[in-house]
Amino acid sequence: MALTSSDAMGFWPYLRPGSGALVLRRPHVASAGFTLSRAAIRDLRHAVLIDPRVCCGHDLLSGVDVGLIEDFIARYTKEFDFYNQAARLASQMLEADLRASGVRSIVTYRAKDISHLEEKCRGRRDEKQYQSVDDIYDDIVDLAGVRVALYFPGEQEQVEKAILRLFSQLEKKRVFPNRKKQRPNKQFSGYSAAHYRVQLREQRMSEPDKRYSKARIEIQVASVLMHAWSEVEHDLDYKQLGGDLSEQEQSILDQLNGLVIAGEISLRMLQEAGESRVASDERKFLNHYELAAHLLGRVNHLIDEPIGEAGLGRVDDLFAMLVKTGKQTPQSLSPYLDSLHGNLEMRPLAEQVIDALLSEDASRYDAYNSLRGEAYGRNSGDNREKEVRHREIGHFLSNWVDLEKLLRGIYLANGGDPDDRVMPTSRLLRNLASIDDATIREIDLLRQVRNRVAHGHNVPSVDVLMDCTEKLKMLTEKIKNSGGID
Repeated sequence: MALTSSDAMGFWPYLRPGSGALVLRRPHVASAGFTLSRAAIRDLRHAVLIDPRVCCGHDLLSGVDVGLIEDFIARYTKEFDFYNQAARLASQMLEADLRASGVRSIVTYRAKDISHLEEKCRGRRDEKQYQSVDDIYDDIVDLAGVRVALYFPGEQEQVEKAILRLFSQLEKKRVFPNRKKQRPNKQFSGYSAAHYRVQLREQRMSEPDKRYSKARIEIQVASVLMHAWSEVEHDLDYKQLGGDLSEQEQSILDQLNGLVIAGEISLRMLQEAGESRVASDERKFLNHYELAAHLLGRVNHLIDEPIGEAGLGRVDDLFAMLVKTGKQTPQSLSPYLDSLHGNLEMRPLAEQVIDALLSEDASRYDAYNSLRGEAYGRNSGDNREKEVRHREIGHFLSNWVDLEKLLRGIYLANGGDPDDRVMPTSRLLRNLASIDDATIREIDLLRQVRNRVAHGHNVPSVDVLMDCTEKLKMLTEKIKNSGGID
């Protein structure tokens, strides 16, 4: 039965304060079926000057078992290192990709702080009505977290492409600000960012690390300025570390948010100014970040179709190749970008430009491979095995060059543009009467192997390389004998 306010005060001898809660000294009182009315709860709160939350381990207002939160925190404490390692792996993977792509950013990671997590759970339990520990795990989405703080907000699209390429997305991204949750009396839009909930791809992980692919990870992407403001606002207002904020403090936070938004506009202008400076035809690219900015600006105007989900790719490799070949100016690079018009493939742009350089002069394969160092033999065993691997890679690429020269010759003989610096794609080859669809499919399969070999993506085994080399030889002869040129 329900107890009134005066009745509840009569139970004072059975109650003791503890851990911000009131717990019955004699649990049999609760088991007898007594409940406290809301008025009784208010009176008890006033009487002991603390929040009377728990009655025999259950919330007086909602009936949520507080023991669930304690069990969840105990379990998470044991799993803290697991989530921290999952976040670290995701951070390292994303940071390396963004650096190689020429995206300036600061990438950090963390597993959620245990004490803050407990506060969050207790603050949400009335609303969420947890029924099990798994309910809490489902509700708290950022136990493992990665933060990407961008120097230039305009590069957020490139970060998104990297995230979708590297990780398995669990649900649709969340975009802020959320207009529905904006509080009144705010002049500016507040927190601006994109949040992605992902998992590591198991196939990208080494055997000991595959277990971390089970962890749910939240990746937050915003500008460096917005991340700084959100830290201040989150700690002062959301977490209320200093108590409830006054109207004046709320107003100052809002003003700071306005300054951050103005700062982001300035960062966009700074990025555009840098792109204009780098676009000067005779000026050499100083680093791969400048090259990445130029590629984005130039390709968006040059190519009718957007850069694919693969994004820019290893711009650092492309920069090294341009330096090696003495073509590190916008003017020298321009013909290779022009050749991609109408010939763009769904793979990283940097790889396609490198391929245009290699296709123009087969001797550049050696220079490119030397720049990549020991990429092909990095996971091999002894020196003998590396030797065999390098030899078979050399045989494969040599025969690929022969096929490439033959196809370019056929393409040019059929009216192709002599200024094209890339090997004709299957889309262009289908227009050539001398090459049938079955042959084009074989070329496409071998092209995929060639891309893996040339750019170091999951290089095939020695046996597969030897088999593909034989197929290249047979295919080249077949094309020659079917009406191709000698």
